[in-house]
Amino acid sequence: MSKTLSSDSLPESQNSKLISSVPFRDRFVIFSILAIVTILCWIYLIDMARDMDKMSMSSMSMMHHWDTNYFIAILMMWVIMMIGMMIPTAIPMILIYAAISRKAEKQGTAIPSTTIFALGYVVMWSLFSVGATMAQWGLDEAALLSPMMVANSPVLGATILMLAGIYQMTPMKDSCLKHCRMPAEYLSQSWRPGKWGAFVMGFEHGAFCIGCCWILMGLLFFGGVMSLLWIAGITLFVLIEKVAPLGRKPGLVSGIILIVAAIYVLIPWV
Repeated sequence: MSKTLSSDSLPESQNSKLISSVPFRDRFVIFSILAIVTILCWIYLIDMARDMDKMSMSSMSMMHHWDTNYFIAILMMWVIMMIGMMIPTAIPMILIYAAISRKAEKQGTAIPSTTIFALGYVVMWSLFSVGATMAQWGLDEAALLSPMMVANSPVLGATILMLAGIYQMTPMKDSCLKHCRMPAEYLSQSWRPGKWGAFVMGFEHGAFCIGCCWILMGLLFFGGVMSLLWIAGITLFVLIEKVAPLGRKPGLVSGIILIVAAIYVLIPWV
C-alpha cells in the first residue's frame, strides 16, 4: 500500500460503509475488547469516587502531600480516566483502520494490527495525562483546589468556563474536530507503512483529539475531577461532537452556554 492513499477513495460519506465492510466477527472482537477496557476503567473510577465520598475532609487534606507516590497515583487516575472517556469516542476511527487493514490484506499488503494503531492513540492521551497531573499539582499547591479536587476559587472556575467557551468557537477547534469526525480522510491523507507508521498514525490522531478536547477536560477542575456525573457528561458531549451529524452546532451552542455560565459564576464576586 502506498504511503498516501487517494483521499477521493475514502470520503467522509463512506465511513459507515468502511466500518460495515469489516467482517462481523472482527467488529465484534474489536468492539468487545474496547468495551471491556472502557468498563474496567469506569469500574476503577466508580470505586475511587466511592472511596473519596467515604473519606472525611480532614482525611482528604492529609492525603494531599505531593510526594512521588501521590504523584504516580494521581497520574494513574488521569490515565485511566482519559482512556475510559476517550476510547468510546475513538471506536469509529479504530474500526475504520481495521477496515483499511482488511482491504490491504486482500490485496496482499501486510498491515500492522489494529492494536498498534490504538496503542498510539492511548499513548498520546497518557502524555496528556502527565500534563493534567502537573496542572492539578500546580493548582493544589496554589490552594486553588479543594480536597475533593474541585476549584475553590470563583475566579478560577469562571476562567476555565470562559476559556472553554471561547475555544469551542475557534478555527483551531474546528480544524481538530474535522480530523476527529473524518478519520477515513485523515488515514487516506496521512498513511504510513509498517508498525511504526501505524503507531504514529494513532499517536497523531490522538493529538488531534487532544486539540479538540483539551479544554473540555479542563472543565473537570470546575465540576470535580472525580465527579462521575461530570465525567460522564463530558464523555457524552465529546461523543456527540465526534459522531453526531450536527456539524459545528454542538460546539457553538456549548461555547455560548459556557461563556454565559462563566459570567454567572463571576458576577456575584465582581
